[in-house]
Amino acid sequence: MYRLPSLSTRTLIPRTAPSAVRCIAPAAVQQQTRHAHAISNPTLANIEKRWEAMPPQEQADLWMALRDRMKVDWNEMTVQEKKAAYWIAFGPHGPRAQTPPGEGRQVFLYTMLGIGAAGALFGFTRYFARPPPRTMTKEYQEATNEYLRGLNVEPISGLSSDGYTGPGQVQSKPAASQK
Repeated sequence: MYRLPSLSTRTLIPRTAPSAVRCIAPAAVQQQTRHAHAISNPTLANIEKRWEAMPPQEQADLWMALRDRMKVDWNEMTVQEKKAAYWIAFGPHGPRAQTPPGEGRQVFLYTMLGIGAAGALFGFTRYFARPPPRTMTKEYQEATNEYLRGLNVEPISGLSSDGYTGPGQVQSKPAASQK
């Protein structure tokens, strides 16, 4: 048996919030009610085959109609609508379309063609290029090392330091082997 609380346990604070909520609640419920009509079966028939050929505006209209239809309870949707919504959202079209046959071979051939063209351009420029400058010989770079030692360049850890064993400025082949 249910008992009402005694007067001593009741609060004397006026409650205005629940009455305000009661006034707003029916309007909010009415605004959230959606009435989406089922999309006709001929519109959704063979959507997998027709989707790519449809104009973009018609695709957008159909997607918006399906989107509005998906906002209602999914138990009210037809099987055709569920399949069409799934296929449009996740089907193999647009960026998820399968690659055409032979595309991998075509990409490989164009890549090899680009590499071959770059190699031919490199060879052409090297064939008509001037010989390397005289400063790019081993003898000239060794003479540069001696000149830098005479000027005492980098005396702490470089070329002029005690016990230096590095190559210094030498980075090229001897002059006789470059020709």
